[in-house]
Amino acid sequence: MADKVVGLTGGIGSGKSTVADLFATHGVAVIDTDKISHQLTAAGGGAMAAIAAAFGPQVVGADGALDRAAMRGIVFADPSARSRLEVILHPLIRSESERQLKLAEGPYALLVVPLLFETGHYDALLARVLVVDCDEAVQRRRVMQRNGMDEATVSAIMAAQLPRAERLARADDVIDNNDGLAVLTLQVDAKHRYYLANLIADPA
Repeated sequence: MADKVVGLTGGIGSGKSTVADLFATHGVAVIDTDKISHQLTAAGGGAMAAIAAAFGPQVVGADGALDRAAMRGIVFADPSARSRLEVILHPLIRSESERQLKLAEGPYALLVVPLLFETGHYDALLARVLVVDCDEAVQRRRVMQRNGMDEATVSAIMAAQLPRAERLARADDVIDNNDGLAVLTLQVDAKHRYYLANLIADPA
């Protein structure tokens, strides 16, 4: 098991996956709760039976996987639906995350949790929290280009997340992702060296 765990978070479109991939090039074990969630909601995934029972067949696609657009519409129309979905998914995601962390090797591992601060489920596992940050206009543009969403939908998702200022205030470390891959890579390299030097020396 990795000696320490760094939690990686940030708003939608901030570039968490890119940052995680850059850490992985240094041999850091990366456990991504978003990927675990996708596995659980794929066809035959461990959460699909419970989700179908809770929300009905309209949230199950023809392939047997979660229809994310349908689920998103339900969640944004009914705030209580988000809570019901989280009750199903969060314990399964937490359990699988802990399983993968136990298998991780190296001086530290990276645990990617988009709603890290919002849920508080992983606080006890973490030695540091690293926030990936960028301008909100950049977030919107990236998500619209990547996911084909309109601006209103992206804004609604951002509004459901912790405000940017609060996320930054609660971070131990911050990576700025406004200036392209070359600058981002240098920042990840520096953070990796910092974690190697400080997490190993820290007895906590």
